[in-house]
Amino acid sequence: MSHTRLWTSAAIIALLIVTGFLISVPHTRDAAMVALPQVATGTPTVAVRDSFKKGLHTITGSIQVPNACTLITAQASLLGDASSPNGIALELSYPMDSGICLQTETKATFQTSISAPAGLPLVVTVNGVAATTTTP
Repeated sequence: MSHTRLWTSAAIIALLIVTGFLISVPHTRDAAMVALPQVATGTPTVAVRDSFKKGLHTITGSIQVPNACTLITAQASLLGDASSPNGIALELSYPMDSGICLQTETKATFQTSISAPAGLPLVVTVNGVAATTTTP
């Protein structure tokens, strides 16, 4: 008879522990639904530095991207006629969603080079949208 009491007591204690655990653990339905912050759409700002040496423009800079996993692609091309260009087009592109990554804005850097005459203005686009430029 003592074994029966022992097993009954153990079952009651185990039932109390399991019930207490189920009551105290938060459930997903109890969590408030929080909306993700929306990325501001507008004119992107790019920090750009153009250094010219012996007919070669080396264009470096940085831009804020949605997360640290985002890779920037930079491509420079001449605007206008190849014999008499009137500017340099800097096209920056990156995917809007780079997969699973911590969604914290990060500064990403880029670099590209192009042969062109000195003193040409720089026109910057980011994913096809005209961007404003600053100097770092």
